[in-house]
Amino acid sequence: MSAVEATDVLVVGSGFGGAIAGYHLAAGGARVVVLERGPWLAEEDFEHDFKLGSSYTRIFDFVIGDGISVLGGNCVGGGSVVYFAAMPRAPRFAFERRGGLHRRMWPAAVSRDLLEPWYDRVEEAIPVSTQDWGDVTYAGGLWAAACARAGHSCNPVPVAVDTGRCTNCNWMMAGCRAGAKRSLLTNYLPAALAHGARIRPLHEVQHLARNDDGGYRVHYSVIDGDDYRVHVGRGAIDAQIVVLAAGTGATPVILRRSEAALGPMPHAVGRYMSGNGERLNTAVVDEDRARGLLGLTREGGRAYAAHQIGRGPVTANWDRLDASLPEYSRFSLEQLYFPPGLGTILAQAPSPDGPVWFGAEKKEMLRRWQSWLTIFTMSEDDNEGVFGPPPATGNAVRISQQMLGRGNISYHPTANTVRGWAESDAAVRAIVERDGLATVLPWADDVVGAYTVHPLASCRIGDDAATSALDHRHELRGHPGIFVTDGSAVPGALTVNPAMTIAALAERAMPAIVATARQRGIAVTYGAPGPAGEGAARRGTARLAADLAREP
Repeated sequence: MSAVEATDVLVVGSGFGGAIAGYHLAAGGARVVVLERGPWLAEEDFEHDFKLGSSYTRIFDFVIGDGISVLGGNCVGGGSVVYFAAMPRAPRFAFERRGGLHRRMWPAAVSRDLLEPWYDRVEEAIPVSTQDWGDVTYAGGLWAAACARAGHSCNPVPVAVDTGRCTNCNWMMAGCRAGAKRSLLTNYLPAALAHGARIRPLHEVQHLARNDDGGYRVHYSVIDGDDYRVHVGRGAIDAQIVVLAAGTGATPVILRRSEAALGPMPHAVGRYMSGNGERLNTAVVDEDRARGLLGLTREGGRAYAAHQIGRGPVTANWDRLDASLPEYSRFSLEQLYFPPGLGTILAQAPSPDGPVWFGAEKKEMLRRWQSWLTIFTMSEDDNEGVFGPPPATGNAVRISQQMLGRGNISYHPTANTVRGWAESDAAVRAIVERDGLATVLPWADDVVGAYTVHPLASCRIGDDAATSALDHRHELRGHPGIFVTDGSAVPGALTVNPAMTIAALAERAMPAIVATARQRGIAVTYGAPGPAGEGAARRGTARLAADLAREP
């Protein structure tokens, strides 16, 4: 091992939780090191293909568990580099959920109204904007037209995209070559670097230990840039404050592996994980019906056949985001572009004998991939995910050079979750199969089980120490000076894309983290403007920040 380094604050991960923490702490004068497991790619490095070894496989982490598969980011910028940039705010009822434990999930100090000013800060910093109908792609327009015909509303989704620069290449998941997607590579991370933060890619944190002075020693491995199974070095860094933002699938694994050195973790570390109630419905659109029923026409006589044009989700049906509905009956239905390669895995072709995953019917379905419409459901689940003992290193046992791993995580949906999925599936079919517009293809339960791109809650905040790993200030119970600011801190499913809420919670956590850092002798202040100098939204959080900083 090389000589142990020292810094004031060590941030693990560079997604929304890590980038926001890195920026504010560096801007406040602290010495900050950010360790990121994945590579650091620039715009010109993003490759728009599906070849193994390209940027597509390098920047993803795909973990197969027992009953669930989890897809996340693995690069500097984290999930913001590979997500579809949808940034809605969570509905108010999400903060009042009780779930299968029949107790309020969220801490009393956090509600939609109390989080609103922090949402404003993120919206200003990213920035986030709502698309108008002129920005909507063919797939989004088809979904909107189908919803309208079935008597439902459909709305453009707020996004972190510069629509003026977007080329509609439809490769958002592979990283944006045009600089149109406002990932963290365009705001918080460069601002953190400008204030002296150091970002180290291909550094995978393995465990934490406590030093005699009450600080922490963070042990890491250096990962080979081509084969993530290979470790080419290791080291350690001492810090008074550790901010864990390695992602919902990795943060609890690091903490569980650290128990031998730190002592027992809170019961909720690695439990109560939510898949955000997610489900995909893939429909094959009948081009003649799209023309006749919806009045859609384009050059060459085509009506739709449009997935080679556009971007990720641009329209969504939010009619079921209704607080008066019972829990598990609330969900959003979002039009989504999903690459045919992954859609192949997630959809089965119908046949007289039932759904099939391969064969002549599947081949015919794939031939018509340009006429697919994918509808993404985000509903309410029961936080069924549980992590088992951690692997020796990393968050999963790597079974390929990049991307693919086998994780010790199980997810077995309750009757509540299954009922919610069934209701959302029925709603999709009622809209897109009306008068033969499209045929919905069955979800491949027997192939992948549950599937999520937005895992949440494996180290959640809360008021109940028995069911939450963190207090409402995001500090790990029983381990002062360790904070968690990624999606694992979100208490439960949100029924919408969670990036905006993860970022708002990270912004809200910063005053308390800075206050604790000051108590530990770090010369740091809180109060920096947004990463580009924005200040309007900062004024809205001033009183809330002062209150959070004063709390013990």
